[in-house]
Amino acid sequence: MRTSTQLSGITVGEVLGKSLPGIVTAVTDEWIEVGPDRVIETLQWLLNSDEFDAIQLSNLTAVDRHTHIEVVYHLQSLDLNHQLVVKTRTHGMDPAVVQSAYSVYKGALLQEREVYDLMGVRFEGHPDLRRLFLWDGFPGHPLRKDFLGMPGRITSGLEGFPFEDKDKPIRPINQENVEAGVAYVVTGETDESKTGTDLSEDRG
Repeated sequence: MRTSTQLSGITVGEVLGKSLPGIVTAVTDEWIEVGPDRVIETLQWLLNSDEFDAIQLSNLTAVDRHTHIEVVYHLQSLDLNHQLVVKTRTHGMDPAVVQSAYSVYKGALLQEREVYDLMGVRFEGHPDLRRLFLWDGFPGHPLRKDFLGMPGRITSGLEGFPFEDKDKPIRPINQENVEAGVAYVVTGETDESKTGTDLSEDRG
């Protein structure tokens, strides 16, 4: 089984920079970085390039750097059996905005929704940018490093989970959330909540 080759960021940056002068803002042996307003241009060029043939977006993720969010794109050529890494950074934390990669890679659809949900990055041009795992109104973005220090002394805990017994007492650690008016509200019940082992007794 062949192992995919990781291309040097320096090599990628030199070639990309010759075709699109000034587009590379930083480079290391492992990755290149471009501005948040030039993401589409960069990804499209790497996709169309015969030398790089970056046909697949293998992974899209993000890193909280305290003052900005770093968005990371792992691209791969299946025919040439190599991969490369592109980064961009937001201009701040609120708002944290970069161009959506969806127009280049349709596989970015759910990956960008995940990053928006958990890290709060807004992807301009995304056709359906909404939370993927959490619900509308959830306070904050739980993978940010400042999540536990949200304004208003709101903690990350919840009063309960969907379909738990509403008669059970509120977890003591989350009492401040309830007093702040952000307690979780149970919206319904299902037959599934009444069958099987009752795990609601041990709620921490």
